[in-house]
Amino acid sequence: MAHSPGHQKTWHWYEDHARGTGDLARRFAEPWGGGDLAYRLGRDHDTGKGACAWQEGLIKEATTGRKTSRPPHNAAGTFLFAQAAGPFPALLPCAGVIEGHHTGLSAWSEVRLRLKALMADSSEVDEAIQQVAAVMPEILDGSCPTAPHWLDPRDKTAVEMLVRMTYSAVVDADRLDTAAHFRPGTHIQPHVQIAELWERYEAHRQKALTERQRSKGASWLDELRENVYQEALETATGKPGVYRLHLPTGAGKTFTGGGFALRHASLHGLRRVIVAVPFTSITEQNAAEYRSLLDPEQGPPVVLEHHSAVNIEAPQQRTPQSTSPSTNMRHGQKQGRPNRWAKLTTENWDAPFIVTTTVRLIETIFGNTPGATRRLHRLANSVIILDEVQALPDRLLTPILSGLRELVEHYGVTLVLSSATQPELAALNPWRSGLPQRDIIADPAPLFEQLRRVRYEWQTGPDVTLASIATEAAEHHQALVVVNGTKDASQVHRTWLGTNRDENPGVLHLSTRMTGGHRRETIQATKQRLDEGLDTLLVSTSLIEAGVNLDFPRGYRARSTPESEQQAAGRVNREGKRPAKDSVMTVFAPRDGLNPEMVYNTCAIAAASHRFGDGLAAPDNLDVLRSYYQHRYRLQAGQHSKDPNGATGEVIEALRAKLHYPEVAHRMRIIDNEHSVAVVAIRPHLEEETRQAAQKAVDQLRHGLPMPTTYRTLQEHMASTPRRELEQAINADHAIEITGDLYQWVGPYHPQRGIEPPT
Repeated sequence: MAHSPGHQKTWHWYEDHARGTGDLARRFAEPWGGGDLAYRLGRDHDTGKGACAWQEGLIKEATTGRKTSRPPHNAAGTFLFAQAAGPFPALLPCAGVIEGHHTGLSAWSEVRLRLKALMADSSEVDEAIQQVAAVMPEILDGSCPTAPHWLDPRDKTAVEMLVRMTYSAVVDADRLDTAAHFRPGTHIQPHVQIAELWERYEAHRQKALTERQRSKGASWLDELRENVYQEALETATGKPGVYRLHLPTGAGKTFTGGGFALRHASLHGLRRVIVAVPFTSITEQNAAEYRSLLDPEQGPPVVLEHHSAVNIEAPQQRTPQSTSPSTNMRHGQKQGRPNRWAKLTTENWDAPFIVTTTVRLIETIFGNTPGATRRLHRLANSVIILDEVQALPDRLLTPILSGLRELVEHYGVTLVLSSATQPELAALNPWRSGLPQRDIIADPAPLFEQLRRVRYEWQTGPDVTLASIATEAAEHHQALVVVNGTKDASQVHRTWLGTNRDENPGVLHLSTRMTGGHRRETIQATKQRLDEGLDTLLVSTSLIEAGVNLDFPRGYRARSTPESEQQAAGRVNREGKRPAKDSVMTVFAPRDGLNPEMVYNTCAIAAASHRFGDGLAAPDNLDVLRSYYQHRYRLQAGQHSKDPNGATGEVIEALRAKLHYPEVAHRMRIIDNEHSVAVVAIRPHLEEETRQAAQKAVDQLRHGLPMPTTYRTLQEHMASTPRRELEQAINADHAIEITGDLYQWVGPYHPQRGIEPPT
């Protein structure tokens, strides 16, 4: 048997699970030519369950209802695969797929040492193999599985990505087959075809445009956006590969990107569209916009929004590297035991249109845990839109670009780089040669001239403080202030409120210390006040800079990088209703504010310092911006992709070549969870029904019975706080554990600022 009877009182027979997992894994891996390899690994992944001690433990657990210790079951299948892969050594690292199918991909060096020991003495796996062979004699076939035709054994990063993709296919197949046993009716749902989605998108877009023009009248901006959109549709006929969507704020980038992706996917037979954005606030907004065009009025939704910051599989502390190469297979589970149902219901991106965060996308590509990596195979034969691509961290660019190149060249991915401040990524080693990039809009420069909406001013010197800027901004009817950190945002907000500590509907605050739902409500309230012409002051961290559709007449941005300053300016005179000369964006350097070098890349600050500012170029100067990016990357990049002296992730790329999956996953975290963590905060101001639904979702997680909807319910209740503050909150009984690294915030929650930083 593979699994206990569950609620249906029917055993999950081993051969059914083995063949079911193998068949599903083959289906997932066929797009890149890895079907035979994935089938073999999926079929044999649970061979160790044939051991009598394992079977006896399962039977005892099923009959008594009590958890029973069973020996690890990953070594036997690992050994079988290694024997079969002998004729093609480049496939040997795929043995790690079976070794880590529950615990995560281990470093190949450790798996290799363990295999060496098993090859010398296989007594611990012989019994399991013999027992399984009695019901599935094909496991003793011993033939080497077929490798993808494009695999070059000398290309270690290609081997590394193949292991990842195959691992994803096998883990997802295993979990889906297991879930179907425990919850009959759980199976892969047929999707609406991409061609049908494209037709629906275009029909709904045309309808929305007609209704807008009927109510507000046609404008020159509508005509400009339509011309941009049509040019993008024409470019979508091009071959799969890498495309750049370089458009100024207000040119319709979101809808243009979606239209390009869907038409391109429809024309080239691609399976899904994945939009990755840097902030959850944009995820929420973009998902709503795409739903309006794609989700049917009746029937299941098409657009999946996935940005949960929860890592239910992570141990509380980073797992140290094992001192014994056989530790993983000898003892099975690594530190921390994830709850079983949480594993089975982790989002696997089985949807035709997905809106997620860049954090989730990079975790999917470079993680090593089953929960994160099971989504990876869904990227094959898809269009990936990297929205606000300039927000990718410099310290990770080399492995990110290298990994994305692998996906484009071997896994049928079309990649769209979308930004109003397009970085010069071709200046970096992984993309310097052999990877052509095509512009979706051939000549964007005239669009930037037509859509220039602001005039930049600069304030520096000892008299410039957060309080002075707050005071100046308050003199305006409506104004936006963007600062570099949550404490600065809190200080500006407090200054505006003055001695009156009560809530003021016209004085608003936005930061990641607020829950997703709270942020969304604040953005909606701000937009409504602006539309109605009411007095409105908003202070925000940088999360407002990408994709948040607000239109202020006056803006202030704490000194940062030119791309951030230009993005902030995109929230000023966004609709072009006022002359650019009357719409001022002031870039200021407060002496008491957070130093931009504490937040942004120091080389970016250095490259910008003598290019942009008072008497120099404005942040929207395209030629100077191009020179800035090239200089910025030149200051950091190594001589080659694995140069240890490089500061764009070259050391991580070298670890990829060594197949050191745990260390790569640790170093590839965009958000450093050592410093910032997610918490669930159920606001006291919510309606009782909403609070009860959120608490029910928390209880489902806490007691080990979550559903996929559990995580979606909690997304709007997620906020962030520094880890050191969370530790203080735990000691003060302001936070209580839910599961994994997730806590529930039960301390004070400000109605406008959320979880307050300590004063």
